[in-house]
Amino acid sequence: MITRFSLCLAVLCVVSAAQEYTPGPDSQRREGVPKGSVTRYSWTSRIYPGTVRDYWVYAPAQYQGAKPACVMVFQDGSAFVKDDRVPIVFDNLIQSGAMPVTIGIFINPGTPPVLSNKHQPRWNRSYEYDGLGDRYARFLTEEILPEVAKHYNLSSDPNGRAIAGLSSGGIAAFTAAFTRPDAFRRVMSFIGSFANLRGGDVYAALIRKMEPLPLRVFLQDGTNDLNLYGGNWYLANQEIASSLDLAGYDYKFVTGSGGHDTQHAFAILPDALRWLWEGHPKPVRRSTEAHGGTMTVERHFITQILDPASDWEPATTRHKLAAGLAVNQDGEVYFADSIESRIYKIDEAGKTSLFRDDTGNATGLMFGPDGRLYAAQKGRRQIVAYARDGKETVIATGVNAEDFTVSSLGEIYFTDSAAHRIWFADAKGGRRVVHEGGLVVPNGVRISPDESALLVSDNATRWVWSFQIQAGGSLINGEPYHHLELPDGVEDGPIRSGAKGIVMDADGFLYTATKLGIQINDPPGKMVGIIRKPSAADPASLVFGGKGLHDLYVASGDTIFRRRLRSHGTFPWIPIQLPEPEL
Repeated sequence: MITRFSLCLAVLCVVSAAQEYTPGPDSQRREGVPKGSVTRYSWTSRIYPGTVRDYWVYAPAQYQGAKPACVMVFQDGSAFVKDDRVPIVFDNLIQSGAMPVTIGIFINPGTPPVLSNKHQPRWNRSYEYDGLGDRYARFLTEEILPEVAKHYNLSSDPNGRAIAGLSSGGIAAFTAAFTRPDAFRRVMSFIGSFANLRGGDVYAALIRKMEPLPLRVFLQDGTNDLNLYGGNWYLANQEIASSLDLAGYDYKFVTGSGGHDTQHAFAILPDALRWLWEGHPKPVRRSTEAHGGTMTVERHFITQILDPASDWEPATTRHKLAAGLAVNQDGEVYFADSIESRIYKIDEAGKTSLFRDDTGNATGLMFGPDGRLYAAQKGRRQIVAYARDGKETVIATGVNAEDFTVSSLGEIYFTDSAAHRIWFADAKGGRRVVHEGGLVVPNGVRISPDESALLVSDNATRWVWSFQIQAGGSLINGEPYHHLELPDGVEDGPIRSGAKGIVMDADGFLYTATKLGIQINDPPGKMVGIIRKPSAADPASLVFGGKGLHDLYVASGDTIFRRRLRSHGTFPWIPIQLPEPEL
């Protein structure tokens, strides 16, 4: 029976090595090398309610406290501190200058206490390690690191933070850095479980689609690793290495003939640590920066969209809740603050000014063919239009519009999330329901640039629906067409992509604001790229603006961000013919 403190983990005890791996001199205690200290602690978690775990903190003899020390976190901590395996290597490498002065934190997975020894404890390891969300990273950054920082001066620079693990602990290390590159930028994974235990097999594709992150990744695996219900570990690690290579990551993949055990890992541990910390304190950079600002367009699709010279920058900030982005004929961007009940304008020079106060808690905005700014006033349950001087005209009353879009004829489609409906309002003010059912929480809505289709995001699923628009505004042949990637660890309600605002570029590619970032679908509906979120807040609305409509503006929390792209948008009131898509 696996017990709470066994840590002779099934995944670490299967020894099927085809050859012996012998640790070298850096893994042996050396005379004259000062010995660091290892202190054991216990922790009861809030993020993993009720779980209790041991963890150990290693402090090198060279640690003084006046200067922040680098940090390295190890999952399955007792396996790494056993017989001083890692502390000895740390002692030797820190003394030789091969790695910086580093505080080591070795953490066991947690289990909640049981009433008696007759009860089986809930073994939390897979839940903590194999999941793909940011929960474990939050556990580290919100609980463990602050607690250790009470005793040691820890670096807050992500370039000075590394994270490592074996098997499920290996994928946990990668997930922590992949979801929180602001916290960890150096990853060491031995026999990593990039298999479908809790969906980890998605990383092989996700790395290829996601905008490259500033990570340095060391991988190790053997040809005799596991091959069972979750997948083939060796093949999975090859896929991860191939994906990292395609995306231009700074990575190293060391292979051998070992099995799902620790022999190869502990034999190469000193070399792995040397490589991982090589170049420190020079920052770990994204592939777009590592190669002089150039990107290999042919290999990583998203580089065809991103401008290598541009990154997210705040256009305006310190608002209450920014939303409802819209662009006028001059490329100027308007946005609503639904809490302040105001609408602002960002002009060509980047200056933000107040356009209109007392807007009825307006959320969605869009310019129409008549040059007026249309707004969905949630607080007053109406849609209005503002002239250039701010004069307000009521277009529709008694509506609960979450988002809306305006055609070149002045016709309006809007979503009613609570009623699961899509409404149509003609230019004369008449309105009717044109679709209900199917969509769980309809949210963002846009007419395609050629006005052949209406696209609607579903906040509760992984789909953006596509409907064919008919004469008179009717909708037919609705399909959950555009496929989105889902985040892991959604806490409430049904599985949610968090899909909200949507916009299309001049080539017919769809951009959707989601919890994972700005997801991009090609015209046939395949998800081909993800631009990372500009901030921790989930993006809510987006629009192309600026000169030539090459700047993507995104509303995220209290801030409007912008980023220059190679692709560009279109004015929604000027229909264009879209190019034939590649299938």
